[in-house]
Amino acid sequence: MSQVDSLSPDGVQAQIQGGTPLPLPPEHSRDALDTLEFDSVLQLVAAHAVGPLGAARVLGRGPTTDIQWISAELARVAEVAALFRRADSLLAEPIPDVTRALARLRIEGSVLEGVELASLHRVLGAARSVSLDLRRVAELAPRAAQLIHPLPDKAIERRLEQSLDSDGSLLDSASPGLAAARREVQAARQRLLRRLESLLRGLGPSAAPADASVTVRGNRYVIPVRRDSRSRPPGIIHDESGSAGTLFIEPSETIELGNALREAEVEEERETLRVLRELTGLLRLELPVIRGAVEMCVAVDDLVARARYAVAVSGEMPQVEPAPATLRIVNGRHPLLLSGVQSVVPFDLELDQEERTLLISGPNTGGKTVLLKAVGLATALAGSGVIPPVGVGTRLPIFRQLYADIGDRQSIAASLSTFSAHVRMLRGVLETADDHTLVLLDEVGSGTDPVEGAALAAATLVSLTRRGTVTLATTHLGALKELASHEPGVVNASLQFDAATLTPTYRFLKGVPGRSYGLSIARRLGVAGDILDDAEARVPDAERRLDALLAAVEEREHQLQAEQATAAERTVELDSLAARLGVQEASQAAREGELKRREKDAEREGRRQARAYLMEARQRVEEALGAARGAADDAAAREARRLVEEGVKKAGEALEKTERTENADGRTGGPAAGFTPGDRVRLSSGPTGQVLEVRSDGKLVVVAGALRMVVEPDAVSPASLSARPPVRPSSPPSPSSPSSLEIDLRGMTGDEAEVATVAAVDAAVLAEQPFLRIIHGMGTGVVRERVQRVVARDRRISRYSFATRNQGGTGVTIVEFSA
Repeated sequence: MSQVDSLSPDGVQAQIQGGTPLPLPPEHSRDALDTLEFDSVLQLVAAHAVGPLGAARVLGRGPTTDIQWISAELARVAEVAALFRRADSLLAEPIPDVTRALARLRIEGSVLEGVELASLHRVLGAARSVSLDLRRVAELAPRAAQLIHPLPDKAIERRLEQSLDSDGSLLDSASPGLAAARREVQAARQRLLRRLESLLRGLGPSAAPADASVTVRGNRYVIPVRRDSRSRPPGIIHDESGSAGTLFIEPSETIELGNALREAEVEEERETLRVLRELTGLLRLELPVIRGAVEMCVAVDDLVARARYAVAVSGEMPQVEPAPATLRIVNGRHPLLLSGVQSVVPFDLELDQEERTLLISGPNTGGKTVLLKAVGLATALAGSGVIPPVGVGTRLPIFRQLYADIGDRQSIAASLSTFSAHVRMLRGVLETADDHTLVLLDEVGSGTDPVEGAALAAATLVSLTRRGTVTLATTHLGALKELASHEPGVVNASLQFDAATLTPTYRFLKGVPGRSYGLSIARRLGVAGDILDDAEARVPDAERRLDALLAAVEEREHQLQAEQATAAERTVELDSLAARLGVQEASQAAREGELKRREKDAEREGRRQARAYLMEARQRVEEALGAARGAADDAAAREARRLVEEGVKKAGEALEKTERTENADGRTGGPAAGFTPGDRVRLSSGPTGQVLEVRSDGKLVVVAGALRMVVEPDAVSPASLSARPPVRPSSPPSPSSPSSLEIDLRGMTGDEAEVATVAAVDAAVLAEQPFLRIIHGMGTGVVRERVQRVVARDRRISRYSFATRNQGGTGVTIVEFSA
C-alpha cells in the first residue's frame, strides 16, 4: 500500500553529529514516495550540491506536516534563489566527512591523527568563508543569514596551519623539540649510512653481489653478503634473499650507530605524539563550536542546491497551509520531464474546498498519469522544503496522508491479479482516508467488467468526496463522467487531443470530460475498416451522440481561436501600417481616417463571423441535447453548452463594444445630439444612466438604477465608454440572449444592485441557464454583500462562489442553478 501516514518532525534524523535535524518520512511511507519516483527527483536536486555531505542532506529530505518548518525552509530557499536570479551568489564550500573525528574528540584522552586534524582544518577554513558570505548577503537574505554559527578563535586555525601540511603530516614548525629531534634523526642516519657504505665497498666481488647497496630489514640498516663468502663481516643476520644465496647482515661495528638512530627516532615519535595531543586538546575545547561550523557548511550547501534547482526549473515559492484547503497549481510541470530534452507543456489546476474529486479523462498517452504524479510530487517536495516546478500563485495543502495507486500492481508471488491489487489498495484507502488525505488513482475501476468496475469506482469516489478527501483519478469509463452531474464536489477534467493528427497536446481543461479516441487511433494504426465500422455500430447511441457533441464543440472552439488569431494579425498589420504612414506629412489625416475605417471593418467582420460560428455551434448543441436528453452524460453535455455560451457572450460583447465605439466616434454637435438606445449617459443631477428610447418629440427615456425617467436631451451628456456597463433590460432577457449569462452592477447603489440581482436571477432561471456571472467589483464591498445576501437565500441556486483570479476574483460572483 502506497501511503505516507502521520508525517511529523518527531521522527527526525540528524544528518551530521550535532547538526540540525531534518524531518524524514517513516519507513512504511517509502512505497508511496517510490511510486511517485520521489528519490529520483531528490537526486536531481542533490546534483546541485558542491559536496557529498550537502548532497546527502538533500537526499535525506522527506515530507513533514510542520507548517512552520515548511514555510521557513521554502522562504529561505526563495531568498537565495532571488540572489541567483539577480546574478548574485551565495558561497557553498565542500567539506570532508569529519563525523569520525568529531566522535573521537568526545573521548577524553584520545589523540587525533594528522589526517583527521588536517580535515578539521579544512572544515574551519571553509566555515569561515561561508560565514563571511552569509554576512555579506544578510540584508538581502536574512533567513539564510540565520544559519551563521560562531567559529573557533582564528588562532586555532593558525596553529593548525603552522603544524600540518595538506596531507596531515606534521611540519618541523610544529614545535622546536620536533625540529631538533628530526635533525638528530637525520644526522644519526647519515653517520650510519656512511659507515655501512664504507664496509660494503671494502668487501671483495666474491663477498657481495655486483649491484649491492645498503638496505633496510626489520627497521635496521643492513648490507647484502653472499652466504658462501669466507670474508663476510661479523654481525647480526636479519634476513635472507628468496634464493637463500644472499644474507642481509647488520655488521657488529654499526650496531651502536643503529641503536643511536633508533633512539633519535623514538624521541621524534615522542615529540610527534606530544604535538598531536596538544592540537587535539585545542580542538576538544571547541567541540560544540566545531559541530556548529560543520552544520553551517552542510546546511548552506543543502540550501544552495535547493535554490539552484528552483532557478533551474523556474520554480516559485508556493503558499502552504494545512489540509483541508484550496489546491491551486499554476504553471505546474513534472520534475523528471524537465530533466529531458523535450519541451514540457505546463498545466494550471485548481480545486477549491467545495471541489474534492477531479476525474480526468482523455486518450492514452495524453499525459493523465504524468499529471497525477506531478501533483503528488509538488505537495511532497514542498513538504520537504524543496520548491517544486510551479509558478507564482500556487497554493499547496500539506496532507497528513498520501495514497498513490499508479501502475500495474500485479504480484505473482503474492497471488494478486491486477484487479485484486487495485481492490486491496482501495480497501486501505477507504479504511483511513479523511479530509487531510491526498489520493491519486490511475485508471480507477479498470481490470474487470466495465460495468462493475465503474460501479465500484463511483462508489469509492463518492465516499471519498463526502468525507472531504482530495482525490485525483483518471479513467476511460464513460459511466464515471456522469458522476459530476449529480454528486457535489466531483469535477470533470480532460487533457486535450489533436483530432486531426491524433497526437496529444497535453493541454489541461477543467470542467469538460475528454474523448478517448480509441477507434480513431485504431483506424490510424491500420485496423481494417470493416472491423472499425462494426465497432462504431456497437457503440451505444448515447455515447455516440455525446462524442459527436464534444467533437463539434472542439471544432467550433478551434475555429473561433483561428478567427481571433486572424483578427489579431490584421490589427497588428494595420498598426504597423499606421506607424509607417505616420511619418508622411502629405494627406496624413485622410490616410489615418481610411486606416481606422479599415481596421474597424476588419475587427467588426471578424467578431461577427466568430459570433456566427458560435451561434451555429450553440444551435447544434441544443439539438444534440434535445436528442440526448436523459443520457448518462447529460452533465457533460450541459458543460459543453456552457462553454459555447461563454464564447457567444464574449464575441457578442466585443462586437457590441466595437459598434458603440464607432457610434461614439461618429457623433457630432452638442450634448443633445446623436443619442441612440443603449447609450450610457450622465444626468445633470449627477448619476449615470442608460438611454432606453428616443421619443418622437426628441425627449429621451433614461433608466438609472431602478428609476425610469423622461428627460430633455440638454439635461444629459455622454458618459465615459470605459465606465459603461452592458444594457440591463427592464424585462428578463430571452433564453437565447448571450447577455443573460452576465449582469454588471458596477456603479449601482446597494438597493439598486439588490433589485437588479433578483431580476437577473429570475431571468436566468426562466431561460434555463446553467449559471449567472454577476459583476459587482471590489470597491467598498456594499454591492458584493447585497449580492451575496440575495443569492444565499435563493433555493434555486445550488452553489455560488467568487470567480478565479484571471476571471475577476472577488469582484465577480458565479452563481450555479439547480438542475
